[in-house]
Amino acid sequence: MKLALPNATGDIFLLADEMLATGIAESRTSPRRRMILPVHREQEDLVQRMFNFFQLGTYIPPHMHPRDYASESIFVIQGRLGFLHLEEDGQVISTTALPAGAFIDIVPRLWHSMVALEEDTVVLEIKRGPYDDTDKVFPDWAPEEGTPEAEKLMKEYEARFKAE
Repeated sequence: MKLALPNATGDIFLLADEMLATGIAESRTSPRRRMILPVHREQEDLVQRMFNFFQLGTYIPPHMHPRDYASESIFVIQGRLGFLHLEEDGQVISTTALPAGAFIDIVPRLWHSMVALEEDTVVLEIKRGPYDDTDKVFPDWAPEEGTPEAEKLMKEYEARFKAE
């Protein structure tokens, strides 16, 4: 299953209408209902910049970034994103609906998840790399993608934003 588009190449990257449309189209046809467009040229780059294209119904497993320097910044370009701050045991501490133009920055080791609140939601995510198997930790209680339990949890998360 395709998780991401190819990394950007060349000295300059411009997110023009054509590339935006490609990312959206790829997320619409992805079984995961999302797609990443890495702007960093190499996976080993110390600053990871990526566009995430989200569709309703995508499941972003609860996780945290354990490295001391692993802050994460998210800027919503279009659509609407629901951000959930979680306790280690999965209890929801807070929810924040982020419309287009909103920015959120979180510290390392903060348990979180997100849900798309509108089709074709596009965000720019920036965090320190490199990305490898030590970058992200998933709690034991979080269901794996593609399972009925993941679908149920995603719907519970989405429901928290219905009144907003």
